[in-house]
Amino acid sequence: MARDMAEKDILKMELDQLKKEESTPRTAVSAAAAETIEFVEAQVAEDPLIKGVPEATNPFKEKGGCIIT
Repeated sequence: MARDMAEKDILKMELDQLKKEESTPRTAVSAAAAETIEFVEAQVAEDPLIKGVPEATNPFKEKGGCIIT
């Protein structure tokens, strides 16, 4: 796509993108980290990676073995 465009058009697209990025609201890393920790701690009770999956509802458990006689 960029090959078919004039250099002026490419620079205009880049400028538009930079304007969008500049106007994007920013959040401090310390605030975002605190929010992430709060969210994770609130979800711990339902997290299957921490709590585990009950055998009765585990879709990946072994269905049975194969016996060759």
